[in-house]
Amino acid sequence: MSAFKEFSKGIYAENPVFKQALGLCPTLAVSNSVENGLGMGLAATFVLVCSNVIISLIRKSVPPKIRIPIYIVVIATFVTMIDLSMAGFFPALHKSLGIFVPLIVVNCIILGRAEAYAGKNNAGLSFLDGLGMGIGFTLALMLLGVIRELLGNGSLFGLPMLGAHFEPVLIMILPPGAFLTIGFVLGFFNWLENRRQNN
Repeated sequence: MSAFKEFSKGIYAENPVFKQALGLCPTLAVSNSVENGLGMGLAATFVLVCSNVIISLIRKSVPPKIRIPIYIVVIATFVTMIDLSMAGFFPALHKSLGIFVPLIVVNCIILGRAEAYAGKNNAGLSFLDGLGMGIGFTLALMLLGVIRELLGNGSLFGLPMLGAHFEPVLIMILPPGAFLTIGFVLGFFNWLENRRQNN
């Protein structure tokens, strides 16, 4: 597979949220605004890229029986770095994301890429894989955030967009709105895939 395909597969063909249905807990929890989605996506992308590269570099010296604990230690190191950085430089965003930043450690997207890809490929391809998957995750969070914030608040990035007469659909920024939105968006992507296969 070419380097471009390794990078681009995470954006659509193997998108972790819309194609593989991974990482749905933070996706549902933080996608009530575009800003939260972007912040969480960038944090996860940083962890994905860095952990993929390090795991790829050490893969041959890690005994198979203890590879998972070692992978988790590597991932936890980068999660701690991004958690403390966000707390220091973006305290409002850090407070808004809450427990979901530290929980990146156990996000199945991160550990899944470490086990399925970085543990078997070189650092260059692992970097591209992590970057592509991270961008795909970020775009998914932002798409859900756009829909939910626009319908639930009538705003994007906190800026009014739909005028003073718009009646917000409050359910969209609440947990049920997260489930409704992800359901409709997943249904739309499945419809697109079925249409593509039938043509």
